[in-house]
Amino acid sequence: MTQAAQHRLMVVDDSNVIRRRIERVQDLPGLEFVGAARNGREALEMHERLRPTIVTMDLTMPEMDGGECVAQLVERDPKILILVISALADKLTAIEAIEKGASGFLCKPFTDRQLNNALRKLIE
Repeated sequence: MTQAAQHRLMVVDDSNVIRRRIERVQDLPGLEFVGAARNGREALEMHERLRPTIVTMDLTMPEMDGGECVAQLVERDPKILILVISALADKLTAIEAIEKGASGFLCKPFTDRQLNNALRKLIE
């Protein structure tokens, strides 16, 4: 008997390579990948349909950046868990993302282990 997914993951990043890499996260029980968006505007549209419980969010994207998207997602769904994954690794950027409602921050480049650990922390 398989355990049903307890968390629904949506990946938001303008890089196809990064989206695919995060999608491949396999060893986290209870985590189901439900969709990927190329920018904040797409993410907000997809949120209505997919109802993710966890989102990985890039900050620098066209059309709508990750900071604005974080704020809008948290306003819509205060329980949503958002892991910001960005090459903008300075402390101020991380603090701003957390202040807007992000639950965690991971710097690019990252290893699969770092990604899994960061997602596991959100789930626990």
